[in-house]
Amino acid sequence: MTAARQRWFAALRCGAIALALMTAEAAFAKSYILVAGRRDPRIYAIDFEAALRPENNNTPNAIVNRSLVGPRRLDGALLGDPANIVLSADQRTAYVMNHHGLVVNAEFLQHGGRASISIMTVGKMLRREFDDTDKAVEKIVDAGWFGGVGLIALGDRLIASSSESWLAVDGSNRISIIDIASGGLIGQIEMALTGPGTRQLNPDCAAYPVPFKSPTPPATTYAFQGPSRNFGCWPNPQFIAIGRGSDGKRYLVSGNGGTHDVSIMDLDKALAGVPVVEVAPRVPIQAGPFGIAASPDGKLVAVTSRQNNIAGIEGNTISLIDVDRARQGLPGAEAARITVGADRPDQASRPFSVAWTPEGNVVVANFRTNTVSVVDVRAAMAGQAGGEVARIGLDRPDGTPARPKIVAVTRDGRFAVVTGGDDTLASSTTKATGMVYVIDLRTRRVAAQVTGVGIDPYGVTVVEDGE
Repeated sequence: MTAARQRWFAALRCGAIALALMTAEAAFAKSYILVAGRRDPRIYAIDFEAALRPENNNTPNAIVNRSLVGPRRLDGALLGDPANIVLSADQRTAYVMNHHGLVVNAEFLQHGGRASISIMTVGKMLRREFDDTDKAVEKIVDAGWFGGVGLIALGDRLIASSSESWLAVDGSNRISIIDIASGGLIGQIEMALTGPGTRQLNPDCAAYPVPFKSPTPPATTYAFQGPSRNFGCWPNPQFIAIGRGSDGKRYLVSGNGGTHDVSIMDLDKALAGVPVVEVAPRVPIQAGPFGIAASPDGKLVAVTSRQNNIAGIEGNTISLIDVDRARQGLPGAEAARITVGADRPDQASRPFSVAWTPEGNVVVANFRTNTVSVVDVRAAMAGQAGGEVARIGLDRPDGTPARPKIVAVTRDGRFAVVTGGDDTLASSTTKATGMVYVIDLRTRRVAAQVTGVGIDPYGVTVVEDGE
């Protein structure tokens, strides 16, 4: 290659790098909120700064894009059921869990759809010219099981939990390991149903081998709707988190909505393809969990007691799980249990999700009481009464209940972002009735409300500026 040609290639490479850097800078010059619209199968991108402007309060004005999570059906119907969204470490890619896969929500009035994951380019999700298109979708991969919920992006792999079985709301013991590049299922955790360290809350549970080997017939104790006495046979892992032990190892922690407990699993073994990886007896909590999140140092995991699906009773506590004690099966693994969103022991608050602040406190979305709680973890761990140090009420412009679901906290700990809204699909398949609340954690007041965000919106994350 001549010297002139080498200089030409070098200039071309420099130009390409400069263009990439300018594109990245343009995409992330601001912070954005990304919200999974759930029954409205789009991801809503909200300009964070615009949402905080007083003139935009209680309006949809801060919404800059609504990205489809998959291509439209041939008749134009929207496909997808986005319930969770997480970002890659560099914030360039979003991974969206479609709880029941690419379905038409108005038609699929059933539990137990095959889950899928939409892999999307964040930069395209923020561009107004791509609004209401699938331009941001790079590919859609199978999530490995039914009723997908939890999702963790871990380097070149995704960890995806499933809370249901085929066309049934009870009946999962699976957490899938997915290769991002190929979209292939490269491993699957199988959680035991019986044996040491497990428990079943239903005396009629059928035997089921773990690991499963075909052609063993499946167990028959599935619950197709809840509440039901058929619940309690399967763990039904919901949200998942990664904790750290003092032994230096990583542990995958799942909240099990079916058996009302928490599992501790050897993450490294699971990534190596070992199917049975629980390391200690499960930790019982008040009721079936849903949201779960690890502390910044990974030593504690906060988990919600959302509901008892057998009795149809909602919970009102969160539990703090000591990862070290849990992994060793020691007493006191549930290091603290804190009442949130409720004034009486018998008052249901249905805590839905949790998020940690950088200083180590926990923010909780309480669905039933339409509040957000702030928990002082140090006080709770010390056994002091009043771990809930703040309770922030949420409302809607039309007076209907706020119904908060999923909460995220900004990197600096200044704001909590909360999704809210009932499932209004039966009354409207087109009107976006969901909301996003931005809470200032310093003043403990609602700083902004964004309307018209999905139908029954769930997952939320924040694309931070300065990356």
